[in-house]
Amino acid sequence: MSASRAGVPAADLARIVVFAAFIAVLGIFPGLYVGGSGVPIVVQNAGPLLAGAILGAKRGTAAVVLFLALTALGLPLLSGGRGGVGPFLGPSGGFLLGWIVSALVVGLIVGHVKGRALPVMLLATFAGLIADYLIGIPFLGLYTGHLAAAAVQSLVFVPGDLAKVVISALIATVARRALAPAGTSGRP
Repeated sequence: MSASRAGVPAADLARIVVFAAFIAVLGIFPGLYVGGSGVPIVVQNAGPLLAGAILGAKRGTAAVVLFLALTALGLPLLSGGRGGVGPFLGPSGGFLLGWIVSALVVGLIVGHVKGRALPVMLLATFAGLIADYLIGIPFLGLYTGHLAAAAVQSLVFVPGDLAKVVISALIATVARRALAPAGTSGRP
């Protein structure tokens, strides 16, 4: 059965697969462990922000789910060559699962707010980051047994993540403009 007969057009399926691969490529950059949380600072968490901003809610979320499913199956796609179910059960687990919601939130905002200019992308990617934190920090708190400590330990991520929000918004703004058919509003 072809992808289009199954309800997913071939072009959409290709975009989803390519973006899942892009998120995997971001894992080439090794994680940096700072503080005692056991959660590395990675470049890879910009992937879900970009997926939602460039592909939209449905395709962006699908790309992240595909990436995470391949990781859970054991492919070493996470930074540092991590894979399998272990990362989902460890201190990073909530942040990984938060990537799904992150891509969804970014995609929904980009899809429903008029205009695709940089301010919209900044709002969308920042909201996606917050969505990831809202899942990741409580999960880390459950893992460590102390929610307040998990929140304080997560402060180490804020400067780098804010930089990733800005960079992702800039990249998404340019990419959507470049991918948009002539005379449209920037929707790929």
